[in-house]
Amino acid sequence: MAPDTSDEDDRRPRSVYGVGDEPDARFSLANERTALAWMRTGLALVAGGVALTTLAGVADLPIFVDIMAALACLGGGLVAVSALVGWRRVERAMRLALPLPAPRILIGVGVGILVLALVFSGYAVFEALAR
Repeated sequence: MAPDTSDEDDRRPRSVYGVGDEPDARFSLANERTALAWMRTGLALVAGGVALTTLAGVADLPIFVDIMAALACLGGGLVAVSALVGWRRVERAMRLALPLPAPRILIGVGVGILVLALVFSGYAVFEALAR
């Protein structure tokens, strides 16, 4: 097997790897694991939305459930994009020896989940009282 002769300049994205100094690999890998965990959260929201809209179609549930499913899917997509942006911000900060930026995604995800929980709880109570 031939030795790796690739330059650091070949790594993408250059906006991240083309600046500053190489940080300790442990920190870069921890940043990557965090981004992947957020990706899994986004994927779970999308999967939950797909499952919810499928259930709504099979059980003939009101359009409200489909709307909430669509919002969950869109939220999952936003979480995934935010994970990429957050990974880039932290990686650049480490390479440039800057303070790590505050997470932007955490509050939004927490509030979004709370809103979904409150709306679905309200819907469940409304449906129970309507019977």
